Amino acid sequence: MMHLIIEQCSARNMASKGMADETPLKSMDEIKWFHSIPLNDGTVTPGLDASMAKLEQICLPKDLSGKTVLDIGAWDGFFSFQAERNGAKRVLATDHFCWSGPGWGTKDGFNFVHNALDSKVESLDIDAMDVSPDNVGQFDVVMFLGVLYHLQDPMAGLRVAASVCKELLIIETVVDDLHRWKPSMVYYPGDSLNEDDTNYWAPNVAAMKGMLKDLGFSKVDVVYPVRPWIRYSFPVRFAASVKAMLTRRGPFSQTINQGRMSFHARR
Repeated sequence: MMHLIIEQCSARNMASKGMADETPLKSMDEIKWFHSIPLNDGTVTPGLDASMAKLEQICLPKDLSGKTVLDIGAWDGFFSFQAERNGAKRVLATDHFCWSGPGWGTKDGFNFVHNALDSKVESLDIDAMDVSPDNVGQFDVVMFLGVLYHLQDPMAGLRVAASVCKELLIIETVVDDLHRWKPSMVYYPGDSLNEDDTNYWAPNVAAMKGMLKDLGFSKVDVVYPVRPWIRYSFPVRFAASVKAMLTRRGPFSQTINQGRMSFHARR
């Protein structure tokens, strides 16, 4: 299951380091983008994701000077490149599902932006569940964004992320069962969440905090939304679920207790 294609893919040393894919870079219009990434000339890659808005939601530290950063599930690399912009001394972007696995994405977007920015971000083609201190080392900051709910064993996935994190673990994920105070998780059979059969589990807040504390983090905070008790109060959830039903995003009974949150877990 190990997919170790390690690359120091800066524009200056691609040939000497050896790229996983040695095909010529595709043009922006040829790439199917997920992330919307601002480039130095002012253009933005035409991704499906509102990446700049999500950046505010995950509360990535604006000053990462001297820090090492690992991005698990990097896809087009928006957050990896942003960590580099924020001063990180080393950034490692990892993915497999979207780069060379069964996902609809490719690594073309990452390679395009890496070249356009003359970036020093490193990359490693490796499945999220294969990440370990032995094959990637440990990092001050680990980003685990939009990954957890795609894992069949979410606790094992958090254990992987925790094992390579020295200071701060940043998680962005679907959450569910928001009306319950006790720890719980919801399982989505088939493609019942967003018509995507790679979506499996969503925890509630108590479950996330409990799992992360059991993995050795001393402090776990919800950083988005800023006021979750308002954003996910019953009247707001009710209105959002009616909208979801009208737009056919999901049945009212399923979406009424769902949302997305970002967490910071600190050692």
